[in-house]
Amino acid sequence: MPLLGRDVVLVDAVRSPFGRARPDGLYANTRADDIAVAVVRDLLRRNPGVPVTSIGDVAIAATTQSGDQGLTLGRTVALLAGLPTTVPGFAIDRMCAGAMTAVTTLASGIAVGAVDAALAGGVEHMGRHPLGRDAEPNPRFVAERIVSPDALVMGATAENLHDRFPALTKERADAFGAASQAKYAAALAAGHITGDLVPVGVPDPERGWGLATADEPPRPGTTVEGMAGLPTPFRPGGRVTAATSSPLTDGATAALLVAGDVAAAWGLAPKLRLVSYAYAGVPPEVMGLGPVPATERALEIAGLSISDIGLFELNEAFAVQVLSFLDAFGIADDDPRVNPYGGAIAVGHPLAASGVRLMSQLAHQFAAHPEVRYGITAMCVGLGQGGSVIWENPHHPDYAVATEENNR
Repeated sequence: MPLLGRDVVLVDAVRSPFGRARPDGLYANTRADDIAVAVVRDLLRRNPGVPVTSIGDVAIAATTQSGDQGLTLGRTVALLAGLPTTVPGFAIDRMCAGAMTAVTTLASGIAVGAVDAALAGGVEHMGRHPLGRDAEPNPRFVAERIVSPDALVMGATAENLHDRFPALTKERADAFGAASQAKYAAALAAGHITGDLVPVGVPDPERGWGLATADEPPRPGTTVEGMAGLPTPFRPGGRVTAATSSPLTDGATAALLVAGDVAAAWGLAPKLRLVSYAYAGVPPEVMGLGPVPATERALEIAGLSISDIGLFELNEAFAVQVLSFLDAFGIADDDPRVNPYGGAIAVGHPLAASGVRLMSQLAHQFAAHPEVRYGITAMCVGLGQGGSVIWENPHHPDYAVATEENNR
């Protein structure tokens, strides 16, 4: 049965190269909104068959909505990217799931017929806007024991997962972190990464203008042995290290969403079809568990089981967080269906931008595996949440039949 009023498809998704969030990082002298503008412009350039006057809305997410990440990003980025003034826009904040929420929110609008096409994405310049730097958490959170004191420190919540589940050992996390780096390096060498990257002009006060064309965070050649002596910054004698955490990252993403029938009329080939999605809350001190109930709910809505899912793109905020998901669903640490191109431990996690990166990587996997019908993009979210989106593969033999039935 149709889960939405109209089929919603993701036609294309792109991202900037990701940079390290530090004073000498790739985007140290680049505005956050300019990175987002570059990505949106290139997305439109890649899809000339889309009439820009038909774009019904633009949603751009950011976790820190101030400075060059403020002023209603969806609208300002749309104007700066050259979209007609008739195209509206808005900003979204669901921390790490910002771009994911932008996609699902606009998809809902497409499904009910409010718009035919929309742009969704996210940007985070963590070099300029470190997570929580300007936030003022209400003292009642701790004073009234609404949340645990360590719930506001993401690394501490990862340590809590190690504490709560003895099977989530440091050895497993180290092996997963090293595997992420190795898989990303292999995917890059095979040409699977660069196709989605948008070159971004980057100014430097000493050297003039340059061009960002490659991801900065990856550390190829990382080994488990090399991780052994790394400090555990979130707890003395802890288990979470820089090698099993996503690095602080700058970057932006954008996706083009279109109603299925409209995409066909415009001659656009979908890369993903939205099947269902869900968000869920968990105790904030173990926020890494969030994708588990979110995925359970998304599967229930879709009438599917975890055995129906042939590919997983799971955001690697921390290795232990992904491992907790795998254990919950009985999936092996080295299952080839999980993050085949590596993940955020290698490539970085610019918070609100990461959801669309998961979708673009799943799209590549779908194209390479037409035998797989369904895939999931899922991620944990700060303050105790999780998000999960189930997608159908347009390359699967049963796809055309299913979409005909959905549109009856």
